[in-house]
Amino acid sequence: MTLTKYGKTEWTRASAAALFLFLLCLLAAAFINPPAGIGLAGLVLLLWTAFVAFFRDPVRKVPSDELVLTAPADGVVRDCELIPNGNCGHEELSKLFEGRDMLRIGIFLSVFDVHVNRAPCKLKVLFTTHKEGEFHDARDLKAITENESLILGAKGHIKDTEFPVAVKQISGAIARRIVCGVFPGSELEKGERYGMIKFGSRTELYLPAKSNFEPAVNVGDRVFGGVTVIARFREKQ
Repeated sequence: MTLTKYGKTEWTRASAAALFLFLLCLLAAAFINPPAGIGLAGLVLLLWTAFVAFFRDPVRKVPSDELVLTAPADGVVRDCELIPNGNCGHEELSKLFEGRDMLRIGIFLSVFDVHVNRAPCKLKVLFTTHKEGEFHDARDLKAITENESLILGAKGHIKDTEFPVAVKQISGAIARRIVCGVFPGSELEKGERYGMIKFGSRTELYLPAKSNFEPAVNVGDRVFGGVTVIARFREKQ
């Protein structure tokens, strides 16, 4: 199992602690109470496996079709909405889209999902903006506007077309840390990893609405970052 570099601190510390407790349990099994010691050792191993698995980073085969955008995260599509006149409550994001309508696709991630975030298309980062906030359950609509979040705003590229695109990482009731490993000027390929949200959370993709982009998912669909086609670009005839 490959683990993400964005969780190295957590899974390294967890592994050290688990090893210490595991050895104590084995000593207890050898000198005090064998059944209890072995049972506790098994529990430690189970809990360590569950915790470390959260930071897994599976290899993904990114679609080669230049005209498709892929999901920026694993999870379930919770909403697919039109945001009129760039009215998203974020000045920098609205400016990126020049006040035009936006298409927002929201993805809910449970603690069982892979939490690594990936670029939905080839892009160049223009800004990253972090906002302190609350920690509502990521399924609560209040999380969209009130929770801690980080927006990556960029210029996307599909063939000879350039367009505004943004990915918003939103913390949840359990998630308490957003990681974004890129900066203005960074260039990403479609499906390339760039960060993660630690534990349950929400990820949103913003695209130009009433344009050449068509959503390729529906509410309730399960998506996988870097693999699932989330939108298609229709070339002008």
